[in-house]
Amino acid sequence: MSELKKIIEENESQVRSYCRKYPVVFTSAKNSMIYDEEGNAYVDFLAGCGALNYGHNNGEIKSEVIDYILKDNITHAMDMYTTAKGEFIKTFKEKILDPKDLNYKIMFCGSTGTNAVEAALKLCRKNKKRSNIIAFMGAFHGMTLGSLALTTDRTSRDGAGVSLDNVTFVPYETTMEGFDSLRYLETVITDDHSGIEKPAAIFLETVQAEGGINVASVEWLKGVERICRENDILLVADEIQVGCSRTGTFFSFERAGIKPDMVTLSKSIGGYGFPMSLLLIRDDLDIWKPAEHNGTFRGNQIAFVAARKAIEYNIFHEIDRQVVEKGALVKEYIEKEILPLSDKIFFRGIGLIWGIDFSKFDDPELSHRIADKCFEKGLIIERAGRGDTVLKILPPLTIFDYELFKGLDIIRESIEEELEK
Repeated sequence: MSELKKIIEENESQVRSYCRKYPVVFTSAKNSMIYDEEGNAYVDFLAGCGALNYGHNNGEIKSEVIDYILKDNITHAMDMYTTAKGEFIKTFKEKILDPKDLNYKIMFCGSTGTNAVEAALKLCRKNKKRSNIIAFMGAFHGMTLGSLALTTDRTSRDGAGVSLDNVTFVPYETTMEGFDSLRYLETVITDDHSGIEKPAAIFLETVQAEGGINVASVEWLKGVERICRENDILLVADEIQVGCSRTGTFFSFERAGIKPDMVTLSKSIGGYGFPMSLLLIRDDLDIWKPAEHNGTFRGNQIAFVAARKAIEYNIFHEIDRQVVEKGALVKEYIEKEILPLSDKIFFRGIGLIWGIDFSKFDDPELSHRIADKCFEKGLIIERAGRGDTVLKILPPLTIFDYELFKGLDIIRESIEEELEK
């Protein structure tokens, strides 16, 4: 064991998790490759859980950030007026919101996605004067108490230590085969004997990432929006992991043509892995009193600089188009090279977020062993879904094709070896 690894294990809290899955000391990274202290190289199919859509140490974004720092520009300013914030807002509005005909006010929250969700919860309840919220089975919205109340996995919820109230869960479209979740959702809202209080809002992931890469259909998403509009309920889209072009459009909800009342953004909106979170708010819903929801690091100027440059990078390099093309390569590879390995393997996904599902096997640890085998062969990959039975493919959007195929080859080889046992 290296000295640094020993120091970390002896002093860091038991809450640490990813270092247990990938037990080496990492030293450097570039685009979709990470290197450890012994010089071993790993293809990254984790991408900071979606915070590194533009890859590790993106050169164009890095140059912008370094130049900003070297000029002794403002680095921290809470919510004061700064050039960095103004330029980010201008770029985000002109290049992302306006072309999509999205008229949102921009709220800068604390440094992580869960804070944007907390802000959305407060604002929905403040606007509608109702406490109940509807979320979906399989949802993950964050780890602070309000966000955690919207999150369904038992391990996360068990860590709360208090009751998690004022949320009603209904089945997601893909939760129960043959079950009409839209009809159920409409019934619990409109039936005066449902026993469920009318909600202030419905919180929605168009793709449940941590829930197992569950991709909602366009028809279902339109149905959720319709139910909200007909019943005076706000629709909040959680784009924290699947936004910033992960699904092939900047916002994942674009494919359905819906317009949420609020949108939460974090992770890759920071451009370079810098902490940043936003809440986009329909203009008439922006009824905050000054400082009613604030945070010390809502004015991370370095993140503003990186985020502005990332948007410019995204558009100039046609990231949406690249994601669609690379997503097609992943789909074709899985269909031709992985599904034939067993009729118990299933998959689903969109853009550059895919899941290979091993839940049909009578072996709850199979996906765990496959992920471990992938790491031994030089691939960093995470699991998700019920029982963590889904292998989650989430590379940087800037990954080169040959590195993408290298990672996919490692997955295939690892599955083959585990199934042979």
